[in-house]
Amino acid sequence: MRIGISGTHGTGKTTLVEALCERLPGHAAADEPYYLLEEEGYEFQFPPSLDDYRALLARSARSLRTSPPPTVFDRTPLDYLAYMAAAGADPAEEVDGTVFANLDLLVITVITPETERILPPAELPGLRSRMNDALLDLVYDDPLDAWANTPVLELSGPLDGRLDTILAAVKQIRANRFSPDRGRVSVWAS
Repeated sequence: MRIGISGTHGTGKTTLVEALCERLPGHAAADEPYYLLEEEGYEFQFPPSLDDYRALLARSARSLRTSPPPTVFDRTPLDYLAYMAAAGADPAEEVDGTVFANLDLLVITVITPETERILPPAELPGLRSRMNDALLDLVYDDPLDAWANTPVLELSGPLDGRLDTILAAVKQIRANRFSPDRGRVSVWAS
């Protein structure tokens, strides 16, 4: 399977990717595009500029196209589209929605009262909040027509139930029983 984990910074994505790879035999984690670009010599502004987000988007799309399954992606192009939208850009002008067809499951982590209470405080809280809102708009309004065939799992419940919720969705997908309306489902992790 090819599973993408998306969400604003400070919502536990990397921890979740590592836990999934430990529980899903044969699955490898694809590094976050930010770190891949840094290793390749790219220098980011702080906070990142629109050009930085475009570079991240391109690197993420390339990773989705070239990483063999089974892979768990720490961030997807959706993240960078949401950051661009939070910065005032029009995401529909930035990418072809078919890039997401390479995913078997998209998991989104969102800001919740529990993430705010338990996880370490994140940098740039205003950007973080705007990106979270933009990400949810992109998923549920679907202006790119990207999710028609990709199940989307929103993790908005307790942190300690996230892994089991994803594993249950993976099991349903493998059994061809995961068929939410238009490919998306909102789940409260328990």
